[in-house]
Amino acid sequence: MADTLHRAPVPDAFSALLSPASVAIVGASDDVTRIGGRPLRYMRESGFKGRIYPVNPKRDTVQGLKAYADLASLPEVPDTAILAVPAAATLAAVEACVAKGIPSAVIFSAGFAETGAEGQAMQARIAAVAREGGLRLLGPNCLGVMNPALGWYGTFSVVLDGALIAPGPVGIVSQSGAYGSHIAHLARERGLGISRWITTGNEMDISLAEALAHVVEQPETRVVMAYAEGVGDGDRFRAALERARTLGKAVVFIKTGRTEIGAQAAASHTASLAGSDAVFDAVLRQYGVHRARTTSEQLDVAYAAASGTYPENDRIGIFTMSGGFGIQLADDCADAGLDVAPMPEAAQAELKALLPYASPVNPVDATAQAVSDMSILTAYVKAMMEQGGYGMFSAILGTGPASRSFAEPLLEALDAGLAGQKDRLLGLTMSAPTDVIRDYERRGFLVFQDGAQLANAFGALARIRHGFDQAEAQPAPMTPVDLPKGAVSEATAKAILGRAGVPFPREVCVPDGAGAAAAAEGIGFPIVLKICSPDILHKTEIGGVALNIRTPEEARQATDAMLEKVRAAAPGARIEGVLVAPMVAGGVETIIGVHDDPSFGPVVMFGLGGIFVEVLKDVTFRAAPFGVDEARRMIREIRGFAMLEGARGAKPADVEALAQLLSDLSRFAAAHADRIEGIDLNPVRVMPEGEGVLALDALLVMKEEA
Repeated sequence: MADTLHRAPVPDAFSALLSPASVAIVGASDDVTRIGGRPLRYMRESGFKGRIYPVNPKRDTVQGLKAYADLASLPEVPDTAILAVPAAATLAAVEACVAKGIPSAVIFSAGFAETGAEGQAMQARIAAVAREGGLRLLGPNCLGVMNPALGWYGTFSVVLDGALIAPGPVGIVSQSGAYGSHIAHLARERGLGISRWITTGNEMDISLAEALAHVVEQPETRVVMAYAEGVGDGDRFRAALERARTLGKAVVFIKTGRTEIGAQAAASHTASLAGSDAVFDAVLRQYGVHRARTTSEQLDVAYAAASGTYPENDRIGIFTMSGGFGIQLADDCADAGLDVAPMPEAAQAELKALLPYASPVNPVDATAQAVSDMSILTAYVKAMMEQGGYGMFSAILGTGPASRSFAEPLLEALDAGLAGQKDRLLGLTMSAPTDVIRDYERRGFLVFQDGAQLANAFGALARIRHGFDQAEAQPAPMTPVDLPKGAVSEATAKAILGRAGVPFPREVCVPDGAGAAAAAEGIGFPIVLKICSPDILHKTEIGGVALNIRTPEEARQATDAMLEKVRAAAPGARIEGVLVAPMVAGGVETIIGVHDDPSFGPVVMFGLGGIFVEVLKDVTFRAAPFGVDEARRMIREIRGFAMLEGARGAKPADVEALAQLLSDLSRFAAAHADRIEGIDLNPVRVMPEGEGVLALDALLVMKEEA
């Protein structure tokens, strides 16, 4: 029976793990360099106010604290336990936690699912014991957790040897403990404090998605840095990203496995399913998440987002005292998608009158004269921010602030020019001692050594802000319909999808040539003939398609010949007849599909047809369901979007009808996620504006029922 004596109530087991009032360390060591010794040392050094219970049957005390022989002998039920024991001893430790009634625990040890079948079986057994006993587990194969505000360092990471982590606005969630430690160290070096730090390892229970959701909800969190090799809990992950967007909190993500080699390495590292990188990338865009390609980029963007200030527009003003550096930063900003808009003509004239040989366009170059006359610098900066309409300000200061005699006057001059503008995003490129940089940061400036860093970070914040603005309510769910079992023919697929809002041209399924001739006259020539069978997916390969039929007699002959040829080529196939359909010309050819992603469930794909999808792979994805606004953004992502806008004098295509189709298909796919394996609409012709869309072919693949 679980021991509940002296147990203070906690909101939930996850909160107990992240904000414990009492901690047991199983395998606690007197040696502060060992895995079982480091957490105890860090908590004692931090002044952790909670109660710490070292568990070590071989010692009376551990690092000066009373030791206990086992969990059963503890005077209370702790909120969480650190299991710093070998893999072989972990199951017994978990069973002891369950017996004591402990709500949460961290497993440091490796040697489980990442090692192969035997390790997987051991991990599954431990997870089952914990689940049955109501014990939440973090890990195994992880470096644990930190909550610096409480002095709670449930980790053996050596990153804390030099200095503890200060509390602050940055949350960190990482599947990799080593990576999580590395970015925590880099954040500390950058002057950033951490709200929560969670490494999930093999995720036998607590997933990265759940950790992300928790960190996002913390009031002190402004930005989250995340690292993943794969996500298995797609619905919860998407919900966490949507919650972050709703709360106006940036998520800056590193996702490995961009290449096939990287995906294979990720799968072997933490037994994660890397999944389709293109889909993962699209999901991040769907929720306004910035995906960083490098650790330095992740840190730069998180550093900027930690300020909590986002630009009100994409316009950036650049102040410089050196023309060359200004041009370089202007190029970097343009590459980052920012608008280096010129100053208004009247403002330019005003600044020219103040300093005739300056260049007040943008970059605004006050020349070296501003160094000797700080009032010029103040006037130029003031004019830029009051008259330029810039949502962002940047100044190139070089090594000037490294001079102690120059740093303070320069800061005061900038401050005076920016009076009343501190709600803007303010950035500087400069090189100076750390204490000088901190002085500038305390005045509201973000400091970067390199202009490209500043431009990329500011460009990311502008896009993140757009993501906040684009948050929309989930579309109304579609009522599920009864779907047939097994394979379905094209005619059946079109009937089902037509009820979901997918528009198809008028078609008739006929049994023979005479029926085809009669149907063709009603539809109008030219027509196309297609064999209709649930057992034949690739019609062309066995003569199951005839194009450009122009007379009733031609329709009759072609249909009878097709039926004879197909029955000979596929004698076991069920033949429902032949589809008679109009030959639809015009519009822009596109392709739309749905596939069942292992992480995110039904995912909608969109791209232009023909060479664009076959050779250029110009497609994009969205996790279902999504609304029409998201569909519009999806359409505009493809490189060939100009074709839909009306290239070479063509009329613009009906993008609104296309967006509605994508949204409707996503809602249908989400409503039937348990039954549908895939959908293929190819081609879909997007007709000129106002004339709608037509899907000409449809494939609906059902999941095999268990």
